[in-house]
Amino acid sequence: MDKKEKNGCLSMNEPIGRCFGDGDPLYERYHDTEWGIPSYDDRYLFEMLCLEGAQAGLSWITILRRREGYKEVFHNFQPHKCAHMSDDELESCIQNTKIIRNRKKVYSVRQNANVFQAIQKEYGSFSTYLWGFVEKQPIRHSWTAVQDVPCESELSRTISKDLKKRGMSFVGPTIIYSYLQAVGVIWDHLKSCKKYISSSFYY
Repeated sequence: MDKKEKNGCLSMNEPIGRCFGDGDPLYERYHDTEWGIPSYDDRYLFEMLCLEGAQAGLSWITILRRREGYKEVFHNFQPHKCAHMSDDELESCIQNTKIIRNRKKVYSVRQNANVFQAIQKEYGSFSTYLWGFVEKQPIRHSWTAVQDVPCESELSRTISKDLKKRGMSFVGPTIIYSYLQAVGVIWDHLKSCKKYISSSFYY
């Protein structure tokens, strides 16, 4: 869900019909076909973790418009390849206008990939680790208005704390809450949203 640039909270002016994205085909497609749909695919889970981290301080549409560039420079977000990127490769990424050229964010992809792989080794998959926090069941909310949707939760704080302890960066509780929304661990489509109305398909 698109957020205010600095505090990560939801915009107060989203249109009825979709929670966000109306008027931008790329954004509409993301809302309608990805956001909030439970994912158990480790490659996708890593991709979204990286993209949510890249979004910090920016709008989500800014990242969506650069998504293909990110996939290109970060080996389609394959964790084992990102974990072995050299300093030279990462420095090259920083010069690439197809992504957000923030040094800390770029280097965090390699750092987080190594932690991601360690979690995979410990749990069998990152999916098992992540979904274990909710006993494999998405948390479904029934928000009426965007201002009701929190920027973080006890769950996002718990996961954030654990990931930071393991060595990940750009995984604060607000970023993690947005991540959980994106990959379907938390269902935050508004009651007025067409996806909420038709959500019985997923549950």
